[in-house]
Amino acid sequence: MGKDNQSPIGIFDSGIGGLTVVKRLAATLPNENIVYFGDTARVPYGSKSNSTVVEYSVQNTKLLLSKYVKAIIVACNTASSIAIPTLKKEFNIPIIGMIEPGAKMALQKTRNKKIGVIGTRATTGNLAYSSEIKRIDDTANVIEKPCPLFVPLAEEGWTDHNATHEIAEEYLKELRRDGIDTLVLGCTHYPILTNVIQKIIGKNVNLIDSGVASAELIKEELQKLDLLTNSNTTGLQEFYVSDIQVKFKEVAELFLGKEIEHVHKVDLEELSLE
Repeated sequence: MGKDNQSPIGIFDSGIGGLTVVKRLAATLPNENIVYFGDTARVPYGSKSNSTVVEYSVQNTKLLLSKYVKAIIVACNTASSIAIPTLKKEFNIPIIGMIEPGAKMALQKTRNKKIGVIGTRATTGNLAYSSEIKRIDDTANVIEKPCPLFVPLAEEGWTDHNATHEIAEEYLKELRRDGIDTLVLGCTHYPILTNVIQKIIGKNVNLIDSGVASAELIKEELQKLDLLTNSNTTGLQEFYVSDIQVKFKEVAELFLGKEIEHVHKVDLEELSLE
């Protein structure tokens, strides 16, 4: 399979949250081509068993490899925390998740080593960020807090709604009281709500967007391998999903911050054959 500088970077997620990562990657590496796959027919991964998450992640990776990608970002915190070791073992290609880059960036930014992590129940429940942060620096104090209602609020585009402010206050008041100085947005939907989260948690708290961190890391990896594009034109973006849901385009465009012309549907049968 021919991979060269002009090959695209692949990104997959269980749904559409990973489009915020596409946006961050395009800002970091504007000339790279990007292929995105959102497994919208099988979302959410958080309620699935570990073996199912690994199986789906392997299928998604094979799908992206069939598009000749040169590297992959797993833009799903659940899949990042469960499937990355298997993917790295099975596939000879740079693969980066959300957890490791987010954890590293949080440790670079924190001054008092009190780090908060917000995410879905699945992500905070398995303490993926805590264990990665403590693996790097065992003196860090990490507090994880599930914020499940942030996902539907982001998808509704309620970025400045009274209800969003009230819910954010309810979720974040303990973290504020605990004196964290850095907060990891441990779900790819959450950057949509950055303004509200920053306002409630306090303007002096560093917000860590794992999408930004993973884009920086993939840039470093590709530089090392001499696989960065040498094109000076804006990269192309292709979007694939396993189910085109109602309002998909509208929500996707909100997350990306731009219009999408075509979304291609992939059959689940094709995926399971991958």
